[in-house]
Amino acid sequence: MADIKTLALKYGGYTSLDKVYLDQLLAGRSEEEQLALITPPPSVVNAYFAELYQKKSPQAATDYFAEVSKELNLYNVEPSFTEESKPFIRLNLSGKSFGFCYEREGLGRIFSEVEEAITDDLLFEIAQIFSHQLVFEESEKIYMKAVGDEGVISVENLTALTDLESLADGRKRLKGYSQEDLLQEAKAFTGKFYYRSENRTAMLYFD
Repeated sequence: MADIKTLALKYGGYTSLDKVYLDQLLAGRSEEEQLALITPPPSVVNAYFAELYQKKSPQAATDYFAEVSKELNLYNVEPSFTEESKPFIRLNLSGKSFGFCYEREGLGRIFSEVEEAITDDLLFEIAQIFSHQLVFEESEKIYMKAVGDEGVISVENLTALTDLESLADGRKRLKGYSQEDLLQEAKAFTGKFYYRSENRTAMLYFD
């Protein structure tokens, strides 16, 4: 981990003029207490995430939040709206409140404010927001991870709107312009599905 003052200057909104103040603020405190003091409030994290998302890209926004989560130890395996012990990103999905955090490096978690059923439509909606990620369900929780290598080695046309692609890493990918048709074709396959949506194209990955 980088020096606490370096982290404060990079992520916490402090400037070089605050170094003496930081020395006094952080003196005699544990590392956990120091991190808590320099961590920006949720509103600031959300505002910067939204700015990066809108002005640069979803990738830039998640890269920022992944970096902040790692450096400031914002990883959270039990995220909650009622006990917001660490900042998370707030999302509006079909008019309902959801949050986004990282459980660990490289593994994002999407969670709802109140209990919601996990449906194909919900997973595809999340995939549309984060088009550079794979969205999947595991143990009744929603996760995201990087897409990974996508080298295509063969393509089979299943219907006029749906293709089955074999990827270089051994995975298969169903790809089509109709989400409904894609889900219908997916019934012929087994295994865990990973959802993705990009440029109006719906995709399902599986091993």
